[in-house]
Amino acid sequence: MADSLFENEFLEKLEYLYLISKKILSGQNRAERRSRKVGSGIEFADYREYMPGDDLRHIDWTLYARLQKLFLRLFEEEEDLYVYLLIDISPSMRMGTPSRLDYALRVAAALAYITLSNLDRVSLLTFGEKVEGRLPPSRGKPNIFKVLKFLERIPDTKGTRMEDSLQAFVHQSKRRGIAVLLSDFYDEKGYRQALDYLRYFRYDIFAIQLFDERELNPDVRGDVELIDHETGERLTTTLSPRLIKAYQEAFEQYCQELEQYCLQSEITLFRTSIQVPFEDLVLDIFRRGGFLA
Repeated sequence: MADSLFENEFLEKLEYLYLISKKILSGQNRAERRSRKVGSGIEFADYREYMPGDDLRHIDWTLYARLQKLFLRLFEEEEDLYVYLLIDISPSMRMGTPSRLDYALRVAAALAYITLSNLDRVSLLTFGEKVEGRLPPSRGKPNIFKVLKFLERIPDTKGTRMEDSLQAFVHQSKRRGIAVLLSDFYDEKGYRQALDYLRYFRYDIFAIQLFDERELNPDVRGDVELIDHETGERLTTTLSPRLIKAYQEAFEQYCQELEQYCLQSEITLFRTSIQVPFEDLVLDIFRRGGFLA
């Protein structure tokens, strides 16, 4: 499935997206990304009293001349930004050709390439009922081939358990950073607790909701058998214009609820049809700001 997504033309497009994103970032007021960890970096943070064994090179002798006490200058350490790409590979993401999963893999590859080119660290995780695969954090543009190899080996999975999967992700991650969640957000147990878990552990969250126009506007009428791609449950019904309209209204209400939740929770949400070129979505992410800036 995924191997045909990353042809030479796609790789050339990644470099184009990086160059454009670099221009967008240069036009924004980029904050210095520094941790709260106090060490021996170059950005002054605070003072504390000298204690035996401390490095004498950090004593502020000017302050000593005024107060007749020894104080150390403390600094904030500049650290790499960590970007985690969390990809839903559940059965509902695999429907259609191309599928939502195909689209998600392209977007993930593009964001990974730009992150690596920016000399930040990127890690990938795939999940369905549980965490299915994980690529440890890496840094530097040459690691894009490791990323693409990982994305070409997507295993089959059953169902969606977003909450369990993201809890496992948090417990396995030592460093906080940006969490980009690519999903259709179809989970019987809902998405709120999963996203709340990321919020509790102070990840900066980018939620990317993917949908397919072909499913929203089905070109079929009459008696049909519907099969739940997640559970295998079957339902025989008659698809009338009235029923299709009700389905579309229910879908729109679901999307509005997700949008409202993200707005209240200060989560950046992107809702996109997979019929939109993936590069348009990637550039929109940078134009909205907050990613790698």
